[in-house]
Amino acid sequence: METYDVFAPFYDAVQGDRAEHAAYVRSLIQKHHPEATTVLELACGTGSVLKQLDSDYDVTGVDLSERMLEIAARKVPCARLIRADMTEVALEEQFDVVLCVYDSINHLLRFAEWEAVFGRARAHLEDGGLFIFDVNTERRLASFVPLPAVTEWFGDGNLMVLDVVDGGEGVFVWSIRIFEHLGDASYRLHTEDIREVAFPADRIRRGLQKRFRRVWTYDEERSRPSPSSGRLHFVCRK
Repeated sequence: METYDVFAPFYDAVQGDRAEHAAYVRSLIQKHHPEATTVLELACGTGSVLKQLDSDYDVTGVDLSERMLEIAARKVPCARLIRADMTEVALEEQFDVVLCVYDSINHLLRFAEWEAVFGRARAHLEDGGLFIFDVNTERRLASFVPLPAVTEWFGDGNLMVLDVVDGGEGVFVWSIRIFEHLGDASYRLHTEDIREVAFPADRIRRGLQKRFRRVWTYDEERSRPSPSSGRLHFVCRK
């Protein structure tokens, strides 16, 4: 499981506050479980989504990266934060909603690990609760490969260079290079390679249907999912 430890100090400056994505996730919760009051987020990162939800829900976050959790603790002081692997976490309690968003599950390179997350989510849900997660599709990941590297200046003169390369065997590698501005003409280089893999939507649904009594699939950009979908959201009821 990738941890983003190197990228963590720069993550929010590059990724933003996730308000738009969190609003869509909130809309799915309100549509399918309007009475929900408790939320567990797997792979919560720096807590951006939890921060958007904490005014209406009792929030708990799990992540493998200590550096990400340190940032989340400052950003969402009311959240309970736990360092754990989302394929193995066992909190011995249930929630109304379990989240795993912003393609976090794509970082797991074997489908058996995805199924482990499905099982962990189900174990942490109340009866009638929801597991909501999203994925990058293979089409979306592959579309980045032929594109030139993205460069972005941020903060006080820092530079990010991001390139997506085909790692073979269905793996796509997000190659992240951060040039941290130290003052004058001095920079410190930070590097991290983050791997992602996608699986067919039908295979994902079959894995979910073994564990959940109802599964919905959404594409935020279309009225219904299609082969052109780049990101899919799955909503699963226990």
